[in-house]
Amino acid sequence: MKPFTLALASLFLGSALSAQSFNNLPVTSQKPPLHGRHWMAITGKPLAATAGAMIFQKGGNAVDAACAMLAATCTMYDVLSWGGETQALIYNPKTGKVIAINALGVAPTGATADFFRRQGMNYPPQYGPLAAVTPGTPGGLMVMLAEFGTLSLEDVLAPALQMAEGYPIEAQTADSFEREKSRLKQWPYSRAVFLPHLGQEREAPRAGEIFRQPDLLSTLQNLVDAERAALQQGKSRKEAIQAAYDRFYRGDIAREFVRGCQEQGGLITEQDLANWRVLQEEPLSVNYRGIEVYKLQQWTQGPMMLQALNILETFDLKAMGYNSARYLHTLCQVMHLTFADRDFYYGDPYFPPEEPMRGLLSKDYAKERAKAIHATRNEPHVAPGDPYPFEGKVNPYRDLLPTRAQPPAAPTRVASHAEFLRDLQLGTTSIEAADREGWVVSITPSGGWNPACIAGRTGIGMSQRMQSFVTDPTENPFNVVEPGKRPRVTLTPTLALRDGKPFLSFAVQGGDGQDQNLLQFFLNVVEFGMTVQEASEAPNVNTDQLWLSLGGEDRRPRSGSILLHDSTPPYVRKELAGMGYRLRFGDRTSGPINAIWFDSRHGTLWGGSSNHGEDYGIAW
Repeated sequence: MKPFTLALASLFLGSALSAQSFNNLPVTSQKPPLHGRHWMAITGKPLAATAGAMIFQKGGNAVDAACAMLAATCTMYDVLSWGGETQALIYNPKTGKVIAINALGVAPTGATADFFRRQGMNYPPQYGPLAAVTPGTPGGLMVMLAEFGTLSLEDVLAPALQMAEGYPIEAQTADSFEREKSRLKQWPYSRAVFLPHLGQEREAPRAGEIFRQPDLLSTLQNLVDAERAALQQGKSRKEAIQAAYDRFYRGDIAREFVRGCQEQGGLITEQDLANWRVLQEEPLSVNYRGIEVYKLQQWTQGPMMLQALNILETFDLKAMGYNSARYLHTLCQVMHLTFADRDFYYGDPYFPPEEPMRGLLSKDYAKERAKAIHATRNEPHVAPGDPYPFEGKVNPYRDLLPTRAQPPAAPTRVASHAEFLRDLQLGTTSIEAADREGWVVSITPSGGWNPACIAGRTGIGMSQRMQSFVTDPTENPFNVVEPGKRPRVTLTPTLALRDGKPFLSFAVQGGDGQDQNLLQFFLNVVEFGMTVQEASEAPNVNTDQLWLSLGGEDRRPRSGSILLHDSTPPYVRKELAGMGYRLRFGDRTSGPINAIWFDSRHGTLWGGSSNHGEDYGIAW
């Protein structure tokens, strides 16, 4: 491998280099934009961004680099692991098309609504083996690499293999192990990996300590060995990667994963793994003022941003002024409407009933929904709309709509607002990559976050995504748990094209907050002319008036509760409070967002990377 030197990279370092003012509210960036001509790699960890850069240096394309970053972030437990789920949008410059990758796991055999209700649960649990859907990330990575990459699996996994052998763990991850050690001790394989100092005052690794994962190293090496053996037999590159895929989902890795899962009380079977497939799909899209915005289908929350853009297109947002009280109120009301639709209508399109997506994404439906917005007050109880007439049908669930607007009954245990906010932002990272040839990749992988239950001697932390199902069809008739079905998830990468060419690629972590922040990031660039870095850091509003997609038994909306930036002027605070909002404040309200903007005039790449924590980018 060619030596990688800092002289070859533009790094995300420095302080505020630029500032603009919109309605006297300063928008400053604490980090400069990242500039590149040949390639760009951005993700949630500095070492993982370096893994992407190493692959670019080796001659790989953006898909190769994105897969290397995905492998590295999973190995580093950047709020996800190898047993989680991967969802991606890929722009193919050879066809000019955007491809959607669905690598979300499914509910296993025995995972029914009755099963969980018999155990006294209204939702599948937050943690442990019963929270696990089948692992999707290994398959998603291998399918993306085989179909659209250029390098071998061995090349792409090389950085992750080195990390699994041992890497200096950072404080954020190490401290999360220590905080969650009481739960990690319940699971023997997790205890062995995450708590190497059992019995000492601090049982997790310390920052800078070499964190070793020998079982995961063996699993990843087994995948590489399967690929090598296939190549030695004269198989093609794609066939060799498929051999590694088969070893994971149908071979010895699958058998040990299932044994370890079931030993600890999980439901996943060998047949569940063998039957699961990665799906290549058509993305959903809308046109916003000449820009085509692409999202994954309704098994994610992504289409709610498309719905929101359709509604917001009916307003003159520039005339309102950036982050004025009227602008923030309009954003919140639009998000409340689209969250209400998301919470009731979105689900797995491969299972009946069929979701009314054509109606939900129609411009006429957006105009109808816009009429529900009151100009001077927050509506605390928003019902889903009725999109069926906008696709020439009658709503079979019309009688349920008024019940969704009523204040829900309190559960036996009412979650505190602090618990609500924790669950609002659970899990996930983001990966952005682009190259000179024109390949663009946006990924929002997640699942298997700490505290993760590791499946046997595979070293793989299982997903916790089953909790995103419901068991009551009156809550969402499209998202009731059943074997083989995918839960409706929050994970939502984004691509935007202008004149058929890449314009923006962006994603963010943070549970139900993802499309709230991505919506405002997009508007910051398109409506208010911010650079990609300014837009990634700019103050956003976040609302709690939604049903949580993750969490315990209490998922109810916190009506009228919103998060504003500390810099919000007193007169804006006063006006919003008078509209019925309950205000809370913070110094980080935008994400964290990672993004790439494509400068068509100069043929260059601009990167934006969050100022929240460890998100990082490298370019050349």
